[in-house]
Amino acid sequence: MLWYNWYPKLWEGQVGVAVSDSPVGPFTIVNLQVQVTQKDQKPGAGTLFVDDDGTGYYIYTAIGAEFAESGGDKSPHHTVRVERLTPDFLGSTGQVSDVLAGGCEATSMLKHNGLYYALFDNTCCFCKEGSGARVYVASNPLGPYTQRPNINRTPGRGPVVAGQQASIARIPTPDGEALIWIADRWGSRPDGVKGHDFQFWSAPLSFDNAGNIMPIANHSQWSLKVRVGSGPALHSKRPYTWPKKKDPNPLKIDPCTNAPLPAEE
Repeated sequence: MLWYNWYPKLWEGQVGVAVSDSPVGPFTIVNLQVQVTQKDQKPGAGTLFVDDDGTGYYIYTAIGAEFAESGGDKSPHHTVRVERLTPDFLGSTGQVSDVLAGGCEATSMLKHNGLYYALFDNTCCFCKEGSGARVYVASNPLGPYTQRPNINRTPGRGPVVAGQQASIARIPTPDGEALIWIADRWGSRPDGVKGHDFQFWSAPLSFDNAGNIMPIANHSQWSLKVRVGSGPALHSKRPYTWPKKKDPNPLKIDPCTNAPLPAEE
């Protein structure tokens, strides 16, 4: 199952669903225009979350939706909501949370000790300096949510990790599930191709007694014991290398800054 964000026209997004028998495809599109509640508000990127009972949710940004934070003026600016999916995961039930925040993107969800956590932060269009990771917590996937401390910002000093919050990986270990925070390190690719940027993977997240996620530490390396199944181990015969294909329609203008992009070699 693959939910994806696509743009018939830049920044006027749609949401689609594709399915495959394999995580690496090939995928078949089964719903080109999912009727999410914010379908007319330019849906941006989002992330799937599956609860313990198998119910699916989609947390995403609506680029064109209006929202006033802290009594401020309304502005069409990246609002975040959580939406419940149909049992087959191919569409939305129309059940949706209130707006969690405005001016934000890069959404993810996790569950810990019966609480639901939504993570995202300020818009950061392919920014090299990175963004934070706000944390909102609720006892129900559709809220209401309350804000907790940001785990990737040092007050007055910016992000701890120069990356933008991307997703949460759930890794099985002998001691239970480990939750790994993943961030995109924009501008880190050595070959200049935007899709080849590196990622930062945190050490397993930890929580205090109040249910707050402890701040991210910028460790260069860490180790983890992983619990695997009983089948034969799979080993790659050679390291992965980037396909030597050229983009048939390379971008000539950076969509964030409108600056000209260098031609691919």
